[in-house]
Amino acid sequence: NNKRELVEERIKQSFASPSSTSSFEMLDMDSVPAPYQEVQPHWFFCRRADENTSWLPFSREDSDKLENACHTGSKEEVVVAVDGDRYDVHVKERKRYAVYWDQAPTEVRRCTWFYKGDKDTRFMPYPEDFSQSLEEAYEIAVTLDEWKRKLEFPTGETVILHNPKLIMQYQPLGLQDEWVSSPSEQTRPRTVKRGVENISVEIPDGEPEKVDHLVFMVHGIGPACDLRFRSIIQCVNDFRSASLSLLASHYKRAQQDGQVGRVEFLPVNWHSALHGDATGVDEDIQRITLPSISRLRHFTNDTLLDLFFYNSPTYCQTIVDTVSSEINRLHVLFKQRHPKFNGAVSVVGHSLGSLILFDLLTNQRTGSEPGHLSCDTLEQTLTRLGLQQYLDTLQAENLDLESLALCHDSELKDLGIPLGPRKKILNYFHRAQSVTSAVDYEYFDVGIGQVSIDYPQLAFHPQTFFAFGSPIGMFLTVRGLKHIDPNYTFPTCKSFYNIYHPYDPVAYRIEPMIVSEVDLEPMLIPHHKGRKRMHLELKDSLTRMSMDLKNNVLGSLRTAWQSFARLPVAALPPVEEGGAAMERKLEEPQGRKKQAEIKVGMLNGGRRIDYVLQEKPIESFNEYLFAIQSHLCYWESEDTALLLLKEIYDKLGVAFEQPQQ
Repeated sequence: NNKRELVEERIKQSFASPSSTSSFEMLDMDSVPAPYQEVQPHWFFCRRADENTSWLPFSREDSDKLENACHTGSKEEVVVAVDGDRYDVHVKERKRYAVYWDQAPTEVRRCTWFYKGDKDTRFMPYPEDFSQSLEEAYEIAVTLDEWKRKLEFPTGETVILHNPKLIMQYQPLGLQDEWVSSPSEQTRPRTVKRGVENISVEIPDGEPEKVDHLVFMVHGIGPACDLRFRSIIQCVNDFRSASLSLLASHYKRAQQDGQVGRVEFLPVNWHSALHGDATGVDEDIQRITLPSISRLRHFTNDTLLDLFFYNSPTYCQTIVDTVSSEINRLHVLFKQRHPKFNGAVSVVGHSLGSLILFDLLTNQRTGSEPGHLSCDTLEQTLTRLGLQQYLDTLQAENLDLESLALCHDSELKDLGIPLGPRKKILNYFHRAQSVTSAVDYEYFDVGIGQVSIDYPQLAFHPQTFFAFGSPIGMFLTVRGLKHIDPNYTFPTCKSFYNIYHPYDPVAYRIEPMIVSEVDLEPMLIPHHKGRKRMHLELKDSLTRMSMDLKNNVLGSLRTAWQSFARLPVAALPPVEEGGAAMERKLEEPQGRKKQAEIKVGMLNGGRRIDYVLQEKPIESFNEYLFAIQSHLCYWESEDTALLLLKEIYDKLGVAFEQPQQ
């Protein structure tokens, strides 16, 4: 009411004049403009990729949480968990920090006003102080119904509020050379919009709070995971987004009934530890590297050499220790942030990462519960390691034994702890549950000739192991393994899927090493939309028609055409067929013979192991052209993500839904 009285007084003053004090009273009250309404803010975060900067909106739920935290009135820093609890936003600092992986903090803004130039593809948010000035000017313009207002800033920019729907920003001539790329653009202003509802931006729906299953994803050779040179973090983010979309389309009814939450995927990065300062291997390799074809040699040193490192006892130990300790660290951290989580955990390995997980799972123990930290105190542990002089340093940071286990080498270095003591601490936690690789190979007809190292124990028993584009079969054969006994299974993991693209040059099969007397075709992974790709349907139809003609089954050309036009059995059946039929058709092998009933050993509980993706039509034109791309396609494959989700939710007893065609 006080604000309204102030507005009315300002309106009276604007219309009153010394010669006529009754002019305001002569006005028709219907002509008074609509009252000013405060703009609704939405929170954004900054993302920088190469030289490009973009601002992305938080989900509405996260934005509301940040807005509420902004108005708590607390003088202390307020921390809000966002993006499925994978990031923490320090509200007063306006920074967003990654929780599970190393990443530079990104800027966060409470956004109300946005701009876009002719060459911009999306609206960008103004800084908060700039937006506040615009909002104050807008409030005055609406209140007084006076437009064509000019707002000048100390930096030289000018914003003109022509009317409520047309607001433009003009750059001063002295700054236009930096702002625009050509003289023809020098007079073109920026379009200014008020409120997120007036700009074209897709605001995420947000993620369900409940996590049904946790999956750790281990990358292969090199620091990049696809042809766009994206990191494991970016690729896992895309895989997670695809799974959320598939849950909405294939488990919609279960979501509505509250049966389904979401699956959390977390990246496991081991490359940086191997190639970091701790090992010094990059510096050693660089000294002996030839100077010619430098780019190719750099690629070889940074990527292909990982294969040789894994066959070295020294660096194989580093890789295995890093993978296991990182998985255990992430597992502890996830449980801390999700104390109500009671779901199972699975692991995914791509390329060399799948071999690392295979060796790790082969060397797990079953005689005890999943590994955990000892009951010693921080002081007792440091005394055992001869590092008691660092007790005060660690206690000053409120670190207990469990917190110390989560520390990276860089964090211990920041505390002023020298390299030698750091290595002792990290080595203690990496190998606290280690066991010498005296593996019982009773199920192998030839012992596996891998290097002899200490294999750490994971802090949980994985439910399922998924291998993407895996060279496991080739490595086992090279190690001298000719046959895997059908009774063999991982000590702590009872399910195993070997998933590959048909043109992947690095992928090898597993089933022929178990069942050699039968020529088994791999299982064809269904298309996520519920049928085979069109070119594969055409190929099957032509094959079927030619076989029918050859066998003289068809009596007329009309019958032949009907055979050609007949669709193959759907890869994913309708919902009404029931779970048993669904499982049977999901596991229909490639080709015409149905071999789903054949037992292929216990590595996957008696079920099929080898699963092949359907190639895209363009890929079928030239297998060699798309070979490298095929090895890196798994991170963006919705078909692969759907297979993982179906395996996970089948074990939870949640019904799969056939999407509408």
